[in-house]
Amino acid sequence: MLDCRGLACPQPVIRAKELIERTGAPSVEALVDNQAAAINVSRFLESRGYDVQVTPNGADYLISARRDPEAAAPAQPAPDSLACAPGPTRHLVLVRSDTFGRGDDALGAGLMKNFLLTLKEMGPELWRLVFVNAGVKLCVTGAPTLECLLELEAAGVSILVCGTCLNHFGLLEQKMVGQTTNMLDIVTSMQAAAKVVTV
Repeated sequence: MLDCRGLACPQPVIRAKELIERTGAPSVEALVDNQAAAINVSRFLESRGYDVQVTPNGADYLISARRDPEAAAPAQPAPDSLACAPGPTRHLVLVRSDTFGRGDDALGAGLMKNFLLTLKEMGPELWRLVFVNAGVKLCVTGAPTLECLLELEAAGVSILVCGTCLNHFGLLEQKMVGQTTNMLDIVTSMQAAAKVVTV
């Protein structure tokens, strides 16, 4: 059993990845101490062909994953996951704040909404949005940017939202758009992107 309690993101996912790569284990059990880690480890294991169950275990979460030992592991993760081949026009936008620029937060909030509304003008070059730190506040219930993000997601833009950041702000249960993610996914996405735009 992997005891991943007390490990910062993305260490629980990395520990699971290392175990699978080292042993090819047909079953994996991991203990994590927060819901974001449970989501991230589960999603990673599912992308590697495991059937996953998450069970509350006191204040922790027990992740039990099993794969048919006769079945071959997926050659690569599912299409909506991160290991996509880099494309010459695949752009990633990293959103680090709930405001655009500094100086006046009300102005910055309005500018951020306008920025996100205008992103659709990038067309098919816009591949993925990644929200970290206070940027995750744009992806939750009641956010003035939620409608435009849901439209972008419906149009095929991938949206990743940092689980550690959601936890920090107490917003994990309020996330309404995108996939809860971890730092390993974020770094992999940046590597796969042709261009990274940071705001």
